Amino acid sequence: MFAHLSLRAREVAVFVDHLDDGHSMAHKVLAEEHPRYGQQAIRTALNQLIDAGHLRWIKEHITLDDNTMRWVTRTYWSRTPRSAEWWAEFTRERHGKDVTRDHAPGLARAEEPQPEPERPAEQPAPDDEPSVAHLTLVELRAADRRMALSESDCRSLEPLVTEWLDRGATPNGVIRALTEGLPTTVTNPGGLARNRLETKMPPKRTDRTTASRPKGGRVTRALMACGFCQQDERTVWLVNGICVECRKEMEEEEKAAIPATFRP
Repeated sequence: MFAHLSLRAREVAVFVDHLDDGHSMAHKVLAEEHPRYGQQAIRTALNQLIDAGHLRWIKEHITLDDNTMRWVTRTYWSRTPRSAEWWAEFTRERHGKDVTRDHAPGLARAEEPQPEPERPAEQPAPDDEPSVAHLTLVELRAADRRMALSESDCRSLEPLVTEWLDRGATPNGVIRALTEGLPTTVTNPGGLARNRLETKMPPKRTDRTTASRPKGGRVTRALMACGFCQQDERTVWLVNGICVECRKEMEEEEKAAIPATFRP
């Protein structure tokens, strides 16, 4: 699905694809939850996802039924890479959209039903991308050597970790649950992990949408915004979803990260 991306951007894409709608897309927040990458790595990966056409930040002016109005910044995610023209049209089409049950800030989906592509006979299936659950289990080794899991352990425990994540746990939360208070010697890390995942399973999340009737709302204006500084197209010049200043800053940071001996 994300084979056109670098390894890091691919892993972050899988991570973002698994997040709940409404989740914060700030790179600092994502870095706190990602089992492998820190703030700079996440920021660089987000830049690649924006350039590849998977992400756009859009500010929406929403008017509710009680005549209150607000600006909401939403990060739209598309599994399919989209062109700048596609995103511009998507932004225009947000005007007038009914958002009664869907006007929270944060992550949102921009997917549209796609026709089933015709495949040549006997075409080999592409390799599956590693799931967030699988990557979390792999990272246990780095968190505590006593919990170094085999590939077989990771495959066996992946459904349990997936259930944890579906119930609202973060990858770092899973790692803490599996590494805190370990005995001095762990002879069977796979068995210990299974026991903890089963006995410490968080409760299922309740559907809070039924608690109260949502207010009706409609988008009355939509503007594309920079993926990093959040300024919209009225105040900055956007190039493929990122303003000129932020893009320049990103390029300087990437150059600074290269050792002097490797620079031209």
